[in-house]
Amino acid sequence: MSYTTYPSLSDRVVFISGGSSGIGAELVRAFAAQGSKVAFCGTKPDGGKPLIDEVVASGHAAPWYGVCDVRDVATYQALLARVASEVGPIRVLINNAGRDDRHKMEEVTSEFWDDRVALNLKHYFFAIQAVAPGMEKAGGGSVINMGSVSWMRGRPNLVGYTTAKAGILGLTRTLARELGARNIRVNALVPGAIVTDRQTALHRDPAVDKEFLDAQCLKIRLDPGHVARATLFLAADDSDGMTGQHVLVDGGIAQQSVVT
Repeated sequence: MSYTTYPSLSDRVVFISGGSSGIGAELVRAFAAQGSKVAFCGTKPDGGKPLIDEVVASGHAAPWYGVCDVRDVATYQALLARVASEVGPIRVLINNAGRDDRHKMEEVTSEFWDDRVALNLKHYFFAIQAVAPGMEKAGGGSVINMGSVSWMRGRPNLVGYTTAKAGILGLTRTLARELGARNIRVNALVPGAIVTDRQTALHRDPAVDKEFLDAQCLKIRLDPGHVARATLFLAADDSDGMTGQHVLVDGGIAQQSVVT
């Protein structure tokens, strides 16, 4: 199967948070294949090397990698400034970093709650705040906030995560309005049940596969490539009339609640 090449993404600086694994790693691969100047961050000093080596071996330019805990706002914004200085003004920002650790309501502490918000929502805003001036000066750009279908389905044992992910829709629509006059588009992309190495290791088995396939309209398991291809479109000039949108890549699973 062949997919689209977007000329507007060639040489465009793209930053991806949480790009070392899962959906984030596939985003790095996809944008590198488009000829973009890709930068990404992770929490491990050597966490980016395997992916960088893979991208280079595929014949593409080496992505830029930086180490950062996105919950540390000052350090994270300083890293984004480094990207702008060393790679170029960020024209595409993909807020992707997050974790969906399971937790029961009774086990949640105030500290854990604050950490879920910091890890799954707060850094999105402060990354946009940091890159918006340079993005505007460069002529505009695209911000893509990774959401989750979990809150739309009322997924249990994830309330800290789903609350933060639900907040991404409000953040997206508000900043789309605020930044539109500066030619900055802000959209949310909402993955469904995506098969990643982490999900496979922690939660996947034949029964889980059947559960998701039964709930989806499309009878295929989705992988990070499905998310990456939709993200490319939202980043490219081909979607230049779209902002404030909540785009689902979920195989139709959001049409069914967890409890039916």
